[in-house]
Amino acid sequence: MMSYSRIAAVDVGNDSIKAIFGKLDSELNIPNVIARDIEDRPVIGIEELDSKDPLDGIHVRVHSPALMDNNAIYRIGNLATKSNNATELDPGSSKSEEDQTLVMLFATLALDAVSAKNEKTFPKNKNVVDANYTLGTGLPLREVKEGKDAGYRSKLLGSVHQVEFLITPKYQGIKVNIKFDEIKVYPEGFAAYINLVLDNNGNIINKDLIDKRILIQDIGGLSTDIAVIKNRNVDDDKAQGFNLGVSEALEQIREEIRSKHGIELDSRRDVVEIITKKNDRNHIMVRGSRTSVHDITDRILLDLAKKQYRLLRNVWQKNSQTEICYFVGGGSTVLKEYLKTLNNNLDGYNIDFFEDEKESIWMMANAYYKLIADYVKKTGKDKESKDQQKPVKA
Repeated sequence: MMSYSRIAAVDVGNDSIKAIFGKLDSELNIPNVIARDIEDRPVIGIEELDSKDPLDGIHVRVHSPALMDNNAIYRIGNLATKSNNATELDPGSSKSEEDQTLVMLFATLALDAVSAKNEKTFPKNKNVVDANYTLGTGLPLREVKEGKDAGYRSKLLGSVHQVEFLITPKYQGIKVNIKFDEIKVYPEGFAAYINLVLDNNGNIINKDLIDKRILIQDIGGLSTDIAVIKNRNVDDDKAQGFNLGVSEALEQIREEIRSKHGIELDSRRDVVEIITKKNDRNHIMVRGSRTSVHDITDRILLDLAKKQYRLLRNVWQKNSQTEICYFVGGGSTVLKEYLKTLNNNLDGYNIDFFEDEKESIWMMANAYYKLIADYVKKTGKDKESKDQQKPVKA
């Protein structure tokens, strides 16, 4: 039987993991939260397990030589947020060196591999699925500049990584063996530029940007990348990565809400929803009463926005002929109004945001997809169809 390699574009973000598969036929968005567990966790209504959404009950054992803590059992995503020992990526950590990054990556790929629509792609034999992927993913610019992308890639290639679904709806007892035919690790700032100027077929969609000198400030959970673009290329020497993201501020907001109002929020994602929701923004329910937390969120987020604005000012001064800066990433969505206010009151730089929050949040995954699909097309590795992406022209 001829093995088939499926395209996977995966953004392991601090808040959640975003992944796009195949011919844009499937996507997953899972909170980046894990909790170590024991195998016989209690399940309420176990007889109804198969009627529940697998994404609400991801319970797996992960075996991989790439992991420091091998063969451990985890609750992942929504299920993990309900655990007392849930962990999220810590500020100051390196994404490429954390077991949590790999556990989330493997679990996401395994969920794609076992879904019904992929049974023809990856045949299941005695509850074992052998899945091959061509992966496009990324790391913060700071880690790429330190050469950590090579180590990250090498520990994934050439090994089999197994995910065993334990008490997971629909998939209990299935094992997925994951192998990678190829892995491309892209700097996050460069990926943002690709997403701005190209569509999924490699065609230029933003001709106005092609020959402009622009900055792209990508604010993530743990880091911020500022890409410097000129002459259709990312200037690797001038591009900078900073160890400053929104996760620490979100954790501080979460702690102050707990301290002041006695409300326990499950994860940083809950904090983001309070800050960005359309109705009753910056309000929570306290004993059934609608209560403002504006005083907490405004103080903490304005302080972070000032730090982000200083980064912009410093990079712009070193690249004085810049014409516009685009703010992207989940952190930009959280800080947008604060950054706009600061800019109006201070320097008045030409800056822009994406009004569509989903577009901003999915930007990295979309970019990785465009890049890895183009690689597959150019190398002739696309076995599924012959009318795939055209070569990237930018």
